Amino acid sequence: NDLEVTIKKTIEEVELLRKAQMEHIKLVSIERDLNIARDIQQAILPKVFPPFPEMKEFEIFGSMTAAKEVGGDFFDFFLIDKDRLGLVIGDVSGKGIPAAIFMAVSRTLIRATGLKGMQPAECLTYANNLLCNESTSSMFVTVFYGIINVKTGVVDFSNGGHNQPVIIKNNGSAALAEVPSGLVLGIADDVTYSQDKFQLEPGDAVFLYTDGITEAFNESDELYSEERLVKFLENVNEKNITDIVKSVVEDVNNFSMGVPQSDDITALALRYFGP
Repeated sequence: NDLEVTIKKTIEEVELLRKAQMEHIKLVSIERDLNIARDIQQAILPKVFPPFPEMKEFEIFGSMTAAKEVGGDFFDFFLIDKDRLGLVIGDVSGKGIPAAIFMAVSRTLIRATGLKGMQPAECLTYANNLLCNESTSSMFVTVFYGIINVKTGVVDFSNGGHNQPVIIKNNGSAALAEVPSGLVLGIADDVTYSQDKFQLEPGDAVFLYTDGITEAFNESDELYSEERLVKFLENVNEKNITDIVKSVVEDVNNFSMGVPQSDDITALALRYFGP
């Protein structure tokens, strides 16, 4: 009997060890995947600021703080020619390596078409068709793509289901831009995206962001919200654009103190100085 009990206990212990080992392997695999996804995401984000020190018409800064489960946020900017600068921000629906790859493809499509001189609506239409036709996943991406003419301050844009930008006027007031929502990219092909424009005056700024900011929540399950963001941005006009972005991220972190966030916190902002 003692022998049977000992054998039984030994078998149970071996089984527990086997399960523990399997769980460990699974956790190591998940951690490895998260690190790979994080590396992909970080590799394509702009890192050098100021990126165009010779250009005095504007200042620009962006940042992305990854959540524990790496999402698919991205931002980008690029000079199309000496007078036009492209601004992009996007948010992929998934998490992990698949989202990171989908994000990298989305960013590359918009950058490539933008650098060819295509208008924002054309870029989103083209990128959407390719994402729909080539992707086997069920993921989608929200994208705002604008082109600012640094000589005039006019921003031509197209929006694929992304959050409305906030315009910070040179007098310190702030408000959500009147931007049509549009359809997210990657769920329906043969969609023709619309294009619109808004005007930045010298001293004005535009603040682009993902819903990781507005949907951050605190211990009371309150959302940070667009209203809170706009109100916060009404008090930042004396700051440079880098400090504006950093102060928003800090305010979101203070608001959600102690609550792990499930989404990346990403922002891209530009202040226009005029020609």
